[in-house]
Amino acid sequence: MMATLTKAKINPLHFPRPPSCELTPRHLQVKWNGQLIADTKEAYWVLETHHPPTYYLPPSSLKVPLTVNPRQSYCEWKGKATYYDIVNPSNSSEVVKSRIWSYDDPTKGFAPIKNFLSFYAGPWDCYVDGERVEPQPGDFYGGWMTSDIERSTVKGGPGTWGW
Repeated sequence: MMATLTKAKINPLHFPRPPSCELTPRHLQVKWNGQLIADTKEAYWVLETHHPPTYYLPPSSLKVPLTVNPRQSYCEWKGKATYYDIVNPSNSSEVVKSRIWSYDDPTKGFAPIKNFLSFYAGPWDCYVDGERVEPQPGDFYGGWMTSDIERSTVKGGPGTWGW
């Protein structure tokens, strides 16, 4: 009889605060209408208590151009974020605004992700090691939910921890 392997759950409750920034061994892809728009095995993930990982991909992984837009936000840990617009590679009349961001001058602890790009999960499909991710609940945080994330400890949507 063959043993069944199950994936161990990752509990974001045990991620650090303040968050950590680490190289991830995972293969990340972003596809839009089946077209690859980013692909890397050289990304960072930011791990923060009660959040699924937020991934930061090197600019060299991007297969399509981005345009900087005027939106900015501020993170107490990472600093000021820059946001980007992107044109759908299969429909040039569709432009998605502010669903990709980076830190051009991050705080010291997050220097490794300088100019790296983070994608909200959607409208494109994001993948971690071939698994299509779900977005972190709500539309404020940019974490990627994979099947190995313990969902009961993730904040983001109304009624979750931290609201």
